[in-house]
Amino acid sequence: MIRVRGLRKTYRAGGDQHEVLAGVDLEIARGEYVSVVGRSGAGKTTLLNIIGGLDSDYTGEVEVEGRRLDKMRDYEASGYRNRHVGFIFQSFHLLDHMTCLENVLLPALFEQSGASTVSEHRARAHALLEQVGIPEKAGALPMNLSGGQKQRVAIARALFNKPTIMICDEPTGNLDRASGDAVIELFRGLNRDDGITLLIVTHDPEIARSATRCLRIEDGQVHEERLGEEAPA
Repeated sequence: MIRVRGLRKTYRAGGDQHEVLAGVDLEIARGEYVSVVGRSGAGKTTLLNIIGGLDSDYTGEVEVEGRRLDKMRDYEASGYRNRHVGFIFQSFHLLDHMTCLENVLLPALFEQSGASTVSEHRARAHALLEQVGIPEKAGALPMNLSGGQKQRVAIARALFNKPTIMICDEPTGNLDRASGDAVIELFRGLNRDDGITLLIVTHDPEIARSATRCLRIEDGQVHEERLGEEAPA
């Protein structure tokens, strides 16, 4: 499903250059649950941003479901993100002046087909809040939610367009252990029951071990991490 060949990414600051991804080769099968670990600045988020179509400033080949991301124009990359990828971030990115239901409905604003009605969109948003376990919060504002509840709203929003891939960058970083465990269990269910491919960047060894596969980024390369070992932060 995901195939990366010879991927290189360099950051420039002043006269200095730093290559965070140095000729990476990688394959991830459809439906895998993959955690990505490594020290801060190793390139974890960079790799996921490239796979998610958020970053096009690189060299090499990146193919997802037969689509060459490295050859896409900006509008094509936007369509790819909207139709195929769900993003989850550490800081939730909810709009505080909108209700939970309205936040979940935001992806409908970018629907290109126009095949669904407003009532169908609202029904889907309600169903997603039910799926993530907070149907009673549909009319609540984010400011009145706990961190775990905010992340559940963010997950429901990411699921709105029925993505095949979920890209999660430190999704439990702002949560307590109990809330984080609940979110990870939700991810496991999405992977197991819906077949969604999960890619999760984390510094938490327990979360890294919850995946079926763990990748470590070090010195610009991606290495397989044995799940029985302590995954490095």
